[in-house]
Amino acid sequence: MPVLRPFFLLLLLVGLGVSAARGQRMVFSGRVTEAANGQPVPFASVFVRGTSQGATADDAGRYQLTITGPVDTLVASAIGFATQKKRVSSTAEKQTLNFTLGSGSVSLGEVVVRPRENPAYRILRQVQARKPRNDKRALTVFEFDSYSRTEVALNNLPDAVSRRKALRQLTQVADSLGIPRDANGKAVVPIFASEVLSRFYQLNDPLRRREEIRRTQMRGATPREGSVVSQIMGSSFQDWDFYRNWQQLLGKDFISPIADGWKFTYEYELQDSVLVGQDFCYRIGVQPRRPQDLAFTGTIWITTDTYALRKLDLAVSPEANLNFIEQVRVRQEMAPTPAGQWLPRQTRVVIGIKPTKGSTGILARLTIINSGFQVNQPRPLPFYDRPLETAADAFEVPKGFFEQNRPDTLSRQEQATMMVLDTVRKLPAVRSVLELADVAVNGYYRLGKVDIGPLLATYSFNNIEGHRFRAGFRTTPEWSRDWLLRTYLAYGTQDGRFKYGLRVQRVLNRNHWTVMNFEHRRDLDQVALLDNDYALENPLFEASARLGNITSSRPLRRDLTTLAVQSDLFRGFTQRVILRRQQFEPLYPFAYYTRETRPGAPTADKFGLSEVVVESRYARDEVLIQNNQNRRTAIGLKRWPVFTVRYTLGLDEVLGSDFRYHKLNLLIDQSLRLGQLGRADYRLDAGYIPSTVPYPVLKTHLGNQSPFYNAGAFNLMRYFEFVSDRYVAFRVENRFDGFLLNSLPAIKQLNWRLVATGNVLWGGVSQANRRIIPAEDPINGGPLPTFRALGRVPYAEVGYGVENILKVLRVDFLHRLTYRNLPGARTFGVKASLQFQL
Repeated sequence: MPVLRPFFLLLLLVGLGVSAARGQRMVFSGRVTEAANGQPVPFASVFVRGTSQGATADDAGRYQLTITGPVDTLVASAIGFATQKKRVSSTAEKQTLNFTLGSGSVSLGEVVVRPRENPAYRILRQVQARKPRNDKRALTVFEFDSYSRTEVALNNLPDAVSRRKALRQLTQVADSLGIPRDANGKAVVPIFASEVLSRFYQLNDPLRRREEIRRTQMRGATPREGSVVSQIMGSSFQDWDFYRNWQQLLGKDFISPIADGWKFTYEYELQDSVLVGQDFCYRIGVQPRRPQDLAFTGTIWITTDTYALRKLDLAVSPEANLNFIEQVRVRQEMAPTPAGQWLPRQTRVVIGIKPTKGSTGILARLTIINSGFQVNQPRPLPFYDRPLETAADAFEVPKGFFEQNRPDTLSRQEQATMMVLDTVRKLPAVRSVLELADVAVNGYYRLGKVDIGPLLATYSFNNIEGHRFRAGFRTTPEWSRDWLLRTYLAYGTQDGRFKYGLRVQRVLNRNHWTVMNFEHRRDLDQVALLDNDYALENPLFEASARLGNITSSRPLRRDLTTLAVQSDLFRGFTQRVILRRQQFEPLYPFAYYTRETRPGAPTADKFGLSEVVVESRYARDEVLIQNNQNRRTAIGLKRWPVFTVRYTLGLDEVLGSDFRYHKLNLLIDQSLRLGQLGRADYRLDAGYIPSTVPYPVLKTHLGNQSPFYNAGAFNLMRYFEFVSDRYVAFRVENRFDGFLLNSLPAIKQLNWRLVATGNVLWGGVSQANRRIIPAEDPINGGPLPTFRALGRVPYAEVGYGVENILKVLRVDFLHRLTYRNLPGARTFGVKASLQFQL
């Protein structure tokens, strides 16, 4: 027995040593970077080989790993890099260990699968099967706090550009504060940054969203309409949800790597099983089958137990059919909720824009961090009636507020960026550039508390007025946030008349957007353009329609006085009431019977209208934002059609009016996502006038004799070609994006995109409305200009074309299918338009 004592003593000491080693807790932290350029390696794996202990670096390459037990070596690896091992100290509890990875290849062990099938397919099928329980849409409701930060900088500055005064000043400030230059030694110049703190709410059945913007701050060369920018930077417009089949990005639809039709769009490669946080995950590489498709390439991490999307690192292929985009990269981490579904915890997006090769680029970085998750705690349905609400003091940010309330810490470079941006607007050359850019975008020049313009309307020429000169202004929020005044004065050298207009708007209640408008205008107009306001939103088309010889469009002098009130009665429903008085004086031979419709009966060549208009508009899922001119703009895709119903009552013998009549109008429009076939937009416009009135009061369908394509007009119809008192018009446009052309070897490199259009119009005019116009001029006995109505056959035109020619040009080839033999009818036409889209 004495002989065995040393042996047992040795065992005891070894056991104690093992126990002590097992109880030892060590914390490692550091950074993983590329050996070639020192750039971070995002989402690299740092682990103890042969164990389940490991960590994943963040998008900046930083990691932290806590280990309990003996360890002598840490390993760092990442796809496309050579693995690196490093010895560690066995005594220090906290150690900093940085890894520098060189380039390398990924080698996977042999995998035997029976039958022969890509091993990633089994995992993707499980992802599809578990989607209903992992997707956030399976929750009844959820809400969270959201912080978003956007940073925009200029990069790749050519020498000629960087020598310009404004950029030279910015570069000097950036260099003085230590902003690093790019790999080519060119300056990276920050120009804009925004931060938004908000609370986001979502109800899934029925689908309702609400965001409360609590604080927002912008720095640098901020756009004038900062309130709009701040609103679209919130979570409502940054919903990166890859559980949906389609992810809308930059106005385009990208198919998700875990979409229902995943196998038809993507190639997959099972690369490894790794630890992400506390979750074991399959690491799967993805890439599109066709590089030109709007799809992603990169890596997704799928949990091994629940088959949920845990993390992703995706980029858009450089060969994708996109304009001006140099890079798009999305990194996202998900977090499980107590109910089992997953919500995005952190999203980082990098977008690089470069108009042409070698030109100045724009680099935008977006960071979204969500916290404070609450699920399945319903709120009353009316709570969601206002999708977007900005706190009254949201723009009044106390000094140091974001420094104390950011959920992350700015890097040294980001801190320097903020310092640069604080000085941007103080530079005189930068202020001048911003003023010029503002004029180009808004068409107005800021002078104190008013905007002078619109500059596009300053001068024009037509055969009625001759040379027309116009000057006007509008007030800004600096003058008043709730009052808006617009006015102009114009003069024609040929007719020797002054024209003028005045509009006053008062916002009574912003919560329900209750607004009152008063307008008085005396100016030249055209019958061909009346009652076509929605189609005249194209400023180039409107300007060209008012130039040159406008006699065929039936010019007239128009006095207009309007009082209107509108309010949102409930979510998506807007009610508007308009009182309107108009006086018309045609400037061409015109007359109508005032009583009996027979030759020799009394006639008149002028008329007045007094109207009451009631308009109801319902948009179920529309989100509206406000700009600084107290106007609202719809943002985002509308899954449901938008309905607008309008009733107009014409009052006889009220304030000089001459007719009593009724008008009914229905407008339906929607944008539909068609998957691989692109996107289709349609509009149904119907109207009925069961009253007897002269043709200027009827519906004149908008033609287009300009060389520019207009989606709101009949592009092969002449001005004032058809008039109706009952009609149904249907317009559809399909943008195929890269469909078909992406598959043609000789064409796909051009990134052209197909478009197809169709316009159909049914209409007619009653005999009573035909007879109210005399056949002869009561003054000189000559024939009076009349109008043409559609017959039994509808008017129809179809078109096809190519857009994205040289990235900005669209060419449409149009065919007129009916009424081809009318005088002056154009049976075929080619129209061009300029458009800037991604």
